[in-house]
Amino acid sequence: MFEGKKIGVVIPAAGHGTRMGGSRIKQFLTIGGKPIVVHTIEKFQQSKEVDDIVLAAHHDFESELRSLVSEYNLSKVRQVVRGGKERQDSVWNGLLAIKDYNPDIVLIHDAVRPFINHQLILESIQAAIVYEAAVVVVKPKDTVKMSVQNGFINQTPQRDNLWLAQTPQAFHFSLIMKAFKKAIDDGFYGTDDAALVERIGVSVKIIEGTYDNIKITTPDDLTVAEGILSRHLAQITRS
Repeated sequence: MFEGKKIGVVIPAAGHGTRMGGSRIKQFLTIGGKPIVVHTIEKFQQSKEVDDIVLAAHHDFESELRSLVSEYNLSKVRQVVRGGKERQDSVWNGLLAIKDYNPDIVLIHDAVRPFINHQLILESIQAAIVYEAAVVVVKPKDTVKMSVQNGFINQTPQRDNLWLAQTPQAFHFSLIMKAFKKAIDDGFYGTDDAALVERIGVSVKIIEGTYDNIKITTPDDLTVAEGILSRHLAQITRS
């Protein structure tokens, strides 16, 4: 479909996930009997458009992640690199590693968003090819309020103009490298990868995603994820 374009994926999986609690970090918790991070990697493994995957892991869990890659035959994973102190540092290490495989487009995706679907992967790649940068988003379901420091509401933004950022976020490889290098030079840390591109003056195309594409962060999210997985499996069985 994207003839002549090499597509790389960087998955930062180095977080400790303190909000989840318990002794296991969230990436290695299971849903449907399989680690969350494996569900996530498999979505890109199964996409014929994706050529190469690089994972960034916390140094305490590099060997465990490599073992899962082998156990589940995730053959597109080329390297498991060491993550950094912050997510942005981990992504940067992943970008440096995937550079060896000469990607034209790179998708950056959270390790704990296991319900990304193939259509959104395709749309992300296509949008990045055309617009240089793209981010999957959803509309907020609730009214958003803004407050001042004294704890009172001072603004209610129009919900039609608001979007909640998800992943994947997709970029021309040369562009995201330029954006990261500028952020490093400036000592700037953004809340997501698209923010680094925005600050060098590049507009980011939005792709409307799905509410199933949740980021599993808390125990409640884990319960919701089990429900989403059961529903997806039931749909596959019926089809």
